[in-house]
Amino acid sequence: MNFSRRIAFAAGAALVFAAGIAAAQSYPAKPVRVVIPWPPGGANDIAGRIVMQKVGEALGQQFPIDNRGGAGGTIGSDLVAKAAPDGYTLMVHSTTHLGNAHLYKSLPYDTLADFAPVGLLTVQSAVLTVHPSLPAKSVREFIALARARPGEILYSTAGNGSIPHLGMALLGAMTNTSYTHVPYKGGGPQVIALVAGESQVSLATVASVVQHIRAGRLRALGLSAIRRSSALPDVPTIAESGVPGYDMSPWIAVFAPAGTPRPIIDKLNGEINRALKLSDVTQNLSTQGIDPWPGTPDEFATRIKADYERYGKLIKLTGAKID
Repeated sequence: MNFSRRIAFAAGAALVFAAGIAAAQSYPAKPVRVVIPWPPGGANDIAGRIVMQKVGEALGQQFPIDNRGGAGGTIGSDLVAKAAPDGYTLMVHSTTHLGNAHLYKSLPYDTLADFAPVGLLTVQSAVLTVHPSLPAKSVREFIALARARPGEILYSTAGNGSIPHLGMALLGAMTNTSYTHVPYKGGGPQVIALVAGESQVSLATVASVVQHIRAGRLRALGLSAIRRSSALPDVPTIAESGVPGYDMSPWIAVFAPAGTPRPIIDKLNGEINRALKLSDVTQNLSTQGIDPWPGTPDEFATRIKADYERYGKLIKLTGAKID
């Protein structure tokens, strides 16, 4: 690139940045649609509603939630990937977004190139939960039962390729056990099926099952993360219950379409982080078994790259695939 072209390129970049700053100063001038690619009731929906409502209040605009469940979150993701990159369409999605890239033969969008990281919301632990009719009161008893009845135990998930799907596949691979997968369209239906006895076990997010566990409608056996949950302090981790090294600690985060001006992303990130520090937000999230996880867009981008590789290896290890 010669000198004159460099000058022209630098001038163009400066104009784009200036335009982004101007857009951010007046942003948002209208309601901002928040697409959650899962049905109501799951952890993504809970965290998204709690935090984005506070962001909307701080910015003086409505941030209406648009639940677009189905196909492991890919339907809603496609909608956001094709939306105008102007900050008026956002997405609240989980680590499943990255897993889908390795599970589907083809997607109508590029998981890494078509989305801009805005910020992390929470880290969420899942809990191995059984219907009371299943005679297992600990992780060790569950594994022994699964070995005695290979393939007979039905487990519900939030869909093919979801974190509950991968988490159960990982548990099976690490304990030499097998179960029958019954996918549903989101965390809400996944848990409803378990409470109704349509399935016998589920690796469900703490947020989606904690109330059922406290009410005695479900039984918690072990947490998927490496630390215990403040919402279920008496429930041990799966790792400390006979499966050393087991760890599934997925996140929930906010994305925008690629090309969204960085000043708008930074403005949203700042408001998200402020919301995550509010005492009522922290209390509401912790009550649901979700821990706030503030960070910068660049920190989130680094996490995306690392987890993209991690989940690719995990999927290959477990043999998990779209049924």
